[in-house]
Amino acid sequence: MVTTGAAAGIVAVALGLVLTPGPNMMYLVSRSITQGRRAGLVSLLGVAAGFGVYLAAATAGLAVVFTAVPAAYLALKVGGAGYLLYLAWQAVRPGGTNVFAPGRLEPDPPRRLFAMGLVTNLLNPKIAVLYVALLPQFVDPERGSVALQSLTLGALQIAVALTVNGLIVLSAGSLATFLARRPTWLRVQRYLMGTVLAALAVRLLTDRARPA
Repeated sequence: MVTTGAAAGIVAVALGLVLTPGPNMMYLVSRSITQGRRAGLVSLLGVAAGFGVYLAAATAGLAVVFTAVPAAYLALKVGGAGYLLYLAWQAVRPGGTNVFAPGRLEPDPPRRLFAMGLVTNLLNPKIAVLYVALLPQFVDPERGSVALQSLTLGALQIAVALTVNGLIVLSAGSLATFLARRPTWLRVQRYLMGTVLAALAVRLLTDRARPA
């Protein structure tokens, strides 16, 4: 069984990542503002399918590969930490991009909206780092099935990500207007998320756990 601490940890990580502007948020916000909430929600279904692909891979024992090849796991940890630090810098650097002021997109049919949401998530390095490098650190082989723990933790992450992204889709227009009128709020959000990402990078670099 998953411990309360592990569940709380993955929820905190999921919140930190989903609230940080990245490919998923940028696409969902752009689509919702330019084509409406329905288009944003269809796109979100594609993003959810992408999460399902990553979760299936994690549950199937993707970490076993890194147990057999420790150097590959180390490289992934260093690369993942570097990417998280890059995202942290992007969040706090002067003149950082405002995700709620996106460029306009041409309207697309539901099938393409779903496909673009799926592809955007599958090609999102932030999600790959989460499932391959961060999630295994919350799994304890001594507490039962590694696959079941991975499935449970992944389900928690997906629930958090879809809830937050769903709220963003439904309120994208209002949020864009609110933040445009209150730049201080936007700066606070950027620095807060930058701090969270930097902390995750440090945890990833300093944690000596091996893949389960």
